[in-house]
Amino acid sequence: MKFRRQSREEVSLNLTPLIDVVFLLLIFFMVSTTFTKETQLAIDLPEASGEQRESVEKTQVEITISREGDFAVNGKSLVNSSLDTLKNALAKVSEGDSALPLIITADAKTPYQSVVTAMDAAGQLGFANLSMTTRKPVESEQ
Repeated sequence: MKFRRQSREEVSLNLTPLIDVVFLLLIFFMVSTTFTKETQLAIDLPEASGEQRESVEKTQVEITISREGDFAVNGKSLVNSSLDTLKNALAKVSEGDSALPLIITADAKTPYQSVVTAMDAAGQLGFANLSMTTRKPVESEQ
C-alpha cells in the first residue's frame, strides 16, 4: 500500500514583534533610571588610640584627601591636586579667617606628599588650629 506523503510547511517564527518589545523595554529603563554621581571621596581613616575631642565647632574648614591624593575642601572636590588650587579653595572657604579650625581627613593609604601639601597650604595661609582625623583601632579578639 502506498501512502501519500504530506507536504511539510516550513515553520518560521517572526522575531520582529519580539525585537520591538525588547527595544521599548530598553528605552523605558533608560528613561526611568536615574544616574547619580558620587561627589564624596571614599576615605579609610588611619588608626590612633588618643582621646576623642568632644567640641566640634560649626564653622570649620575640612580638607579631605582620597587614597589617590585628590583633595576636597568642605566636601567640594578640587580640579587638580596642586598647592595653588588648594590654597585658593582654602582662602575662598575661610574668607580670609585663618583663626578657623582646620581639619585634615586623609585616607590611611594616602601618599605622604598629599598630606604634607595640605599642611603646607594651611601653614602658608596662617592656619594655626590644625587637627587630623583618625579612628580608634579595632581590637582583635585573642
